Formats: sequence, structure tokens, C-alpha cells
Amino acid sequence: MMSLQISASCSSKRIGSIVSRAMSTSPWARYEMAPQDPIIGLNESYQLDDYPQKVIVGVGAYRDDAGKPYVLPCVREAEKRLLEQNLDMEYSGIAGDPTFVNAALKFGYGENSSEIADGRIQGVQALSGTGGLRVMGELLKKHGHSKIYVPNPTWGNHIPIFKNSGLEVHKYRYYDGETSSLDFDGLIQDFNEIPEGTAVLLHVCAHNPTGMDPTPEQWKEISELMKKRNLLPFFDSAYQGFASGDATKDAASVRMFVEDGHQFA
Repeated sequence: MMSLQISASCSSKRIGSIVSRAMSTSPWARYEMAPQDPIIGLNESYQLDDYPQKVIVGVGAYRDDAGKPYVLPCVREAEKRLLEQNLDMEYSGIAGDPTFVNAALKFGYGENSSEIADGRIQGVQALSGTGGLRVMGELLKKHGHSKIYVPNPTWGNHIPIFKNSGLEVHKYRYYDGETSSLDFDGLIQDFNEIPEGTAVLLHVCAHNPTGMDPTPEQWKEISELMKKRNLLPFFDSAYQGFASGDATKDAASVRMFVEDGHQFA
């Protein structure tokens, strides 16, 4: 019995040594686990919490009184209509599904947009908003831009997306935490100091994470200043229709910039 135990122990050590050598020679051995995502990570922590009265407010999604995801009836209807078409699942072109892209452009810029009709506004389909930001970030970098300015604060993923696109990320003043209001004077001062020709990220509506948007009059002043200083507006439209409940009203900032003759993304 003693001999058997020693043999088993030796075998265990040899196996451990083999595993250790395999780990050290693996091409993945020096790859570190990425840090937990600050947004999705909150969902994971929520699932692990056994507190019966827990509430999650980290992700912008509708939920019912039991805290379960609530799928809007219009989404269910859209799913139903798609299934009824019995689509063949063929690959889309490199720029995406033209029908979807055109519908999205009309949703953002207006059903009767003369700019769309004249071919002055173009779009491509990307992998959600995150993918769209990355594609545009890389496009800016490829064509001479080295930096982008984002509001302080902004959606947490904006910064790593643009950094991974090769851009330097800088911040401009946006929200005054002491007064819980838009720091408009600070924003205007910073816009006057941003180098001419630089890309500037703007939230179309329902600013994330503050929910604080400029008034129509403030948007007009921002538009005039950006045009005067040749700044490149880069709009992120994530919540059109959810800020006021009126998709047309929520798109007012973008459509104003179109009317004012901006060249923007």
C-alpha cells in the first residue's frame, strides 16, 4: 500500500509538471483576463445578488414590475412580419441591407429629406452602435484625424472604442455635478479652444449618462460655433424616440446641423 501511494504521488507530480510546461509554452499563457466591463459587469453582479428587493438601473432596457425584460409590442410585431416573409438569409452586400440603411437614414434625417433624395447623405450598416462608432473612428484616423473630443462625462465605451481606433481622446466640459445642470458656458469656452478641424462627439438626445440635453437655442449656438471654427460634428444617436417619445423631436439637433450646412458624421 505504501508503494502504491508513493507511485500515485509521483504520477501526480509528473502530470503537474507536464501541465505547467504546457501552460508556459502555450501562445495564450501571457494573455491577461480583461477587466470586467463596467456596464455589463453590473448585470452579472445583479444576477449573483440574492437580495429579494434588488433593482438594476445600469442598462437602458425596459423591464416589467418583476424586473424581467419587457419586449415592446412593436418589436414583437416587427419580428412577426420578418418571419412571415420567409427570408432566404442570403448575405448582404459589404455596406449592409440597402432597405434597412435607407429606412434608418429616413428615420434620422426625415422622411422627406432633400439631402437624402439628392444623394448627399450616405450610410452603411454596422454591428450596432458600437460597431458604427468603431468604423467611423477608424475612418477618421485613416483620413488624417488624430484626436476626438467627447463630453465629460460620456458613455463609458466611447473612450476605449475611439482609443482602439487609434484616436487620442480628449474631453470637453458638459455637466455640472454641483448644480445638476448642463455646463453650457464651460462647453462653449472649451469649443472655442478645441483645435480647428477636430472631430467632436455629440449626443443627439438623451445624453448618456446624465440625460441632460442642450435646449434648441443652445444647440443653435453650438452649431454656429462649430461651423465658425470648422469643427467636425460626430453625432451618436442611441435613443431617438426614447428621450421625449417623439422620434422627430428627438432628431432636431441632427436636422438643425443639416439645415445649417454642416459636413458631419
